[in-house]
Amino acid sequence: MQEKILNTATEMFLYYGFKSVTMDDIADKLGISKKTIYAHYSTKNKLVQATGSHLLQTISEGIDEVRAKNLNPVIENFEIKRFVNQHLKGEKTSPHFQLKKYYPKIFNKLIEEQFNVLEDCVGENISRGIELGYYRKQINVPFVCRIHFVGMMGIKDKEMFPLEEFSEQDLTEEFLNYHLRAICTQKGIKTLEEYLSNEK
Repeated sequence: MQEKILNTATEMFLYYGFKSVTMDDIADKLGISKKTIYAHYSTKNKLVQATGSHLLQTISEGIDEVRAKNLNPVIENFEIKRFVNQHLKGEKTSPHFQLKKYYPKIFNKLIEEQFNVLEDCVGENISRGIELGYYRKQINVPFVCRIHFVGMMGIKDKEMFPLEEFSEQDLTEEFLNYHLRAICTQKGIKTLEEYLSNEK
């Protein structure tokens, strides 16, 4: 039952937002009493924290699966983006914004964990890309990892990038294109342009 609660809560929080969904909503969706949820998660805060960790673990495992395919480093970025977008739905409610605003302690802890995942993933991708000639040799890898993370977090800011003007799908695509053109060699840019052309 605990796993069922966790999966349902994660789905609802992502779709409707962390603030908007109540424990009653989750209980109704599962067809159980609220007491049953509280038997596993004594407060909503604990459930929010558990769902955040659960989602991060799911995404981290999915990223590892993509990385295990040993794809071209340029294309690997898009495959990871595709996987992550499939698991982060709530474009209209901006769960990222709600989590930051209403659960700042949980948000900050998850951001730290998320950075560790991304630093490892992006760092390895860049190192491999340099070795294979797709990325420039003179790249400062720790700097690019951090600027990549800051950029990915920045495009989630709905005041800077309002949904009326920018969809999350378009933003991640644009940012990734921007990021890769900054670090690619001519060989890498050729791969990037071929990939984008085939995707149209």
